[in-house]
Amino acid sequence: MAAPAENVPLKHRPIVMLLSLDVYKVKLITKIHAAASQEEVRCFIDNAIKTLQANKVDALHVSLFVNKLLIDLDACNPMHKDAQQWSNIQMARILLNRIKQQLNNPVH
Repeated sequence: MAAPAENVPLKHRPIVMLLSLDVYKVKLITKIHAAASQEEVRCFIDNAIKTLQANKVDALHVSLFVNKLLIDLDACNPMHKDAQQWSNIQMARILLNRIKQQLNNPVH
């Protein structure tokens, strides 16, 4: 069992955080695939980003999280997905690209 982040020495926190974000990413992709509608996909992604922000994950790591999600979703083969799953993947990619643009071009 992983140690809580507050018990991890400061120099090791980024490693723990990145591993946790990878686990979170896999869970989010599973939810995206299983979503019953594109609206559910939107809610899952919105909640994921809000959760990262609420946990004070810095913008760089949020950006890395979004980029890794996009890479994994881009790697999905439509021949191995049903119509709903593929629609969910496409919607997730659109939403994540919008978030990526917002992170790269913050409004002041």
